Amino acid sequence: MIDSSLKKDYLPGLLLGLLSVLMLVSIFSMYSVSGGVVAPIVTKQLYISALSLFMMFVFSKINLKLIFRSSYDVYLVILCALVVTEFLGHIGMGAKRWINLGIINIQPSEFMKIGLILALAHYFYNCHVDSIVKTRFLLSPAILVLLPSILIMKQPNLGTAMIIISTAATIFFLAGVRVRVFVCLGVITLVSMPIIWRFLYDYQKTRVLTFLDPMHDKLGAGYNIIQSIISIGSGGVFGKGFLKGSQNQLDFLPENHTDFIFGLIAEEGGFVLCLALFLIYFAITLILYLMSVRCDFQFHRLVILGFASLLFFHVFINIGMISGLLPVVGVPLPFLSYGGSNFIAMMIGVGLVLNCYTNKKVTLKTAPSS
Repeated sequence: MIDSSLKKDYLPGLLLGLLSVLMLVSIFSMYSVSGGVVAPIVTKQLYISALSLFMMFVFSKINLKLIFRSSYDVYLVILCALVVTEFLGHIGMGAKRWINLGIINIQPSEFMKIGLILALAHYFYNCHVDSIVKTRFLLSPAILVLLPSILIMKQPNLGTAMIIISTAATIFFLAGVRVRVFVCLGVITLVSMPIIWRFLYDYQKTRVLTFLDPMHDKLGAGYNIIQSIISIGSGGVFGKGFLKGSQNQLDFLPENHTDFIFGLIAEEGGFVLCLALFLIYFAITLILYLMSVRCDFQFHRLVILGFASLLFFHVFINIGMISGLLPVVGVPLPFLSYGGSNFIAMMIGVGLVLNCYTNKKVTLKTAPSS
């Protein structure tokens, strides 16, 4: 009796439990954003949550061998969707990031995050450990990363491109790519900064300059970040209370249901609630790591760790952005921010993680190295 209980695996249940807490906080935050009114934001978020849970369940049950064989196909379909977005995409808030399907708008760049993780995990699974350290074998995965990154930056969507590149770099490192490759890329990037600066859009340059000096244009480019910092600071230790945040209720806090939702949470829940959310994100990341080390094969491990890095960079960039530590680049907070494409894509990622972990000992095909 004792032995069987010790063998019971609690990691998937813990993961789903923590995600449920985040989703509940999201629903209550939407209710606060609406000023205590359910429709339409809360209702839409409930629909999105239900659809996301369904998609998570579906992708957790699909045959993992089919997912493995279809990895490149999934990547190509999403890449084609990005090309369609470039020419026929719906323009909103000055960017062409969505495909209008009539009843909903789909943002392909969000799904590319998951598609790229699958494609890179597939590629490195098929690489012999001795081949990964050779530079010529990195050309194909580098192209897999650069193609969507260029299309996404053209939308423009610098934040998503940064997350995709950062997540891909993490997968490269975990797969065994030598550190010197990253050092060389870092040096090249630093040397290329003046050239990169010339190709940035004017609003992106303004965001960088505003990050360096938010008070330079308090009522213009610096307004969002200043109001966000005020919201975070005004919450104190225990917050002002649910539905009592003045920055939120008086509409001083911009985009308080999407990119700046953490400012709303900090104002109404204070340092205590913020710390609790940090611990939840940390616990989720730790659970994902523990899941990965229990997997027998490289594909399983890289999918789980790739998703863990995707989650980390989302949280890191969003919190850094709204607290003034990083430039504002428009990155949602996973499982908390309002929005369909990101929420659904992240829950699909959770489904793939659960699938890989459930089938952690299942051989996909004969690989050069496990």
